[in-house]
Order: sequence, then structure tokens, then C-alpha cells
Amino acid sequence: MNIINSIADMQALALAAKREGKRIAFVPTMGFLHEGHASLLCEGRTRGDLLVLSIFVNPIQFGQNEDLDRYPRDMERDCRIARECGVDIVFTPEAAEMYPQGFQTSISVRELSQPLCGDSRPGHFDGVATVVTKLFNIVMPDVALFGRKDYQQLAVITRMVADLSLPVLVEGMPIVRETDGLAMSSRNAYLSAPERESALCLYRSICTVRKQYAAGERSTGRLHQAALSIIQAEPAAVIDYLEFRDGTTLEPSFTAADGTLMALAVRIGKTRLIDNTVLGKEL
Repeated sequence: MNIINSIADMQALALAAKREGKRIAFVPTMGFLHEGHASLLCEGRTRGDLLVLSIFVNPIQFGQNEDLDRYPRDMERDCRIARECGVDIVFTPEAAEMYPQGFQTSISVRELSQPLCGDSRPGHFDGVATVVTKLFNIVMPDVALFGRKDYQQLAVITRMVADLSLPVLVEGMPIVRETDGLAMSSRNAYLSAPERESALCLYRSICTVRKQYAAGERSTGRLHQAALSIIQAEPAAVIDYLEFRDGTTLEPSFTAADGTLMALAVRIGKTRLIDNTVLGKEL
């Protein structure tokens, strides 16, 4: 497994692989890998001749007073997981090279970036779209894999790739959960033991909504109230948003149907957690 820091070196290796007719699979991450990332890497191993993992804590997708400085990092552990998953190249660029002096270009996916996380984190998805575009141009993947836990991020990237005619297939992969249902996230490391228990209210609310939908409930207002009551009963939980949206356009949904997205962001203590489910599809 090669560890590469230089953009030029990564591009040279990608171009050489392309000339040899190799298919490149790519998993972009901010590191501090967990089983969710590992599932993407294992799938990527089946999708390409060359498997590339990027580890880059992207500063331009963090707003003021967000957790850029304390975002968890463990490169040694990340590389061990990468080797176990069969990664060929770990690309770990420096922020100073990704965004050199005078950098002033950004990518904006307007409508899809506005609601949900975009409303509470202005500019976040511009930072995501910009760094992913740069990474695609550097790594030159044929296929890139993303987890569906970050549902809006996946929607933004999929739209961006289509709009800009980028030659990469974007694949969304299922949410990986702990045995008790908590969606795996690098930010789970912030949670104390009591907070970790409190965080399960997200999963309980999702299960309740899915159960009521399966029983025939189609009013998103009533589904919203059912989920809201579960989360509000948890003293440590502060809701950022809890919404029902069209699974494609992210427009508000007033009548639930197969494909309707339930998306939520909840703060447990100082930690902001997101989760989602698509009604009518497997959890």
C-alpha cells in the first residue's frame, strides 16, 4: 500500500493506471475510519483494479465554531484498516496544497444545498462539492463510493457529477449501524457513555416512523409528531431538524410514500449527529 501526499504524484499514478486500462475505485473520507468506511472500501475493492482512499479533513466545509480543530484523527489506525480492506493507495494531501495562496474557486449545487444541513451549516455543501470535484480531478476514479448516512451530501455530489458531466459513477452504499442501531460516525467518538445511550433516540424515532408507515400511516405531520415525541423525551437531545422530504428533490413532503426521506440532525451534548431513512426501502 502506497501513501501519497503530493497532488502531482497522485495524478501521475492515476494517469499511468488509466493508460494501462485499469479501473480506479475511490473512497473519499476525512479519516478516523470505522466499519462504515470499511464497508465502502471492501465494496470498492470489488469495483476496481486500483483502490484509492483519500484522507483529508477539509477545512472549507467547516463553519465558524465548528469542530475542525478537534475533529478526530488517527492516521496509524486508518492505515491499518486500509491495509485490511485491500487499499492500494492512501492519498493524504495537505490543506496548503489543496487550497494554495490565492485560491478562489468554489462549486455550488444551489437548490439541493439549501435545506436540512445546508440551512444550519451555510456554505458547508459548497465546501463539500469543491473538495470532491478537486479529488475527482486528482484521483480520476471510474467509480466513487459514499455512505447514505450523509444523504444530502450524496444527493449534492450526484447532482454535481451529472450537471458537470464528470466521468465518474457515484454509488451510494447502505448505512452501517452499531448493534444497538446507532449510525456509525467518526463523531460518535465525542460521546460520553451517558451521551452514547441518549443518542439512541435517533434510531428509536426512525424505527417508530417506519413501523407506523408500514401500518398505513401516510401523514408526514403525524409521523413527525411521533418521532418528535421520542426525541424530546430525551433530556440530552436538542433537535436541529427533523423533516420529511422528497427523496430525490429534497422538497418538503406532506404525504408519505415509498421513497420519502426522513432526515434528522440532533445535538447530544456538544455533538451533532445526523441520521435518515427512506420509507419503503430497507433500513
